[in-house]
Amino acid sequence: MAPSEESLLPPGARLERVATGATWSEGPVWLDDPGVVRWSDIPGNRILEYRPADGSCRVHREDVEFTNGRTLDLDGTVLQCSHGRRAVEREVDGVPETLVDRWNGVRFNSPNDIVVSSDGAVWFTDPAYGIVQPAEGHPGEREYRDHYVFRFVPATGELHPVIMDMEDPNGLAFSPDESVLYVSDTSAALVPGGRHHIRAYDVVDGRRCKYGRTLAVIEPGVPDGFRVDVEGRIWTSSEDAVQVLDAEGRVLQRIPVPERVGNLCFGGPDGRDLYIAASTSLYRISTTTTDAARRR
Repeated sequence: MAPSEESLLPPGARLERVATGATWSEGPVWLDDPGVVRWSDIPGNRILEYRPADGSCRVHREDVEFTNGRTLDLDGTVLQCSHGRRAVEREVDGVPETLVDRWNGVRFNSPNDIVVSSDGAVWFTDPAYGIVQPAEGHPGEREYRDHYVFRFVPATGELHPVIMDMEDPNGLAFSPDESVLYVSDTSAALVPGGRHHIRAYDVVDGRRCKYGRTLAVIEPGVPDGFRVDVEGRIWTSSEDAVQVLDAEGRVLQRIPVPERVGNLCFGGPDGRDLYIAASTSLYRISTTTTDAARRR
């Protein structure tokens, strides 16, 4: 039986705007220590932080080469995607270092979103938004002439594409047991009549993806970024709401948001607060669940 709406949000839960002043908000992640949400203002070329303990918001870093999606590595350090550097990077104490920026001798397009599997491999999407939209990076060429999803193993340097059949791969997340990788295709953001759906791929031997199928078409808008909770539900962005889907792609609930949603993450002391990066602002609402990745 599908869970009821009441089981996803506690009684009295209300959406609240906790920070604003960005240009286009993306890539949120919760950091247990120091207890903040860190997210990207991509056209603003800066990284912002919100601290719920005192309600303050500050600029973490400026001139950041148009960072986008981010996640935590297994050791708790921040991994993020850089449109400007066309790279995946690690940030430690405010200093970024490039982990990987090319495949087969050519540069990536503009890595967009990122997850880490329990074996330490880094999986990321590589559409071209940062090289075709001047406000989100630097004009450039598609050097491998396509848009793939890659898997990178920092310990060995192993790098290979795992999904090659999407137009503009964007957000991604694993099912709780990592047997399925969900990836959104958001080509409709730039191409009239393009795709705005989430696809599911079986993960084989922890390192290959097969049997891709369309799980759900998201409308209005596109499924820019999303997270999977411990029960396997997908919490995805859309034009006017966060939509919660079950593992079969059925919509269980819509949480209306007054701005276009870019991405989201779970956070807070117990991991049950949903933080929503939407256009100029960061929003928060309490839930009854948490991110599957938090339990790995």
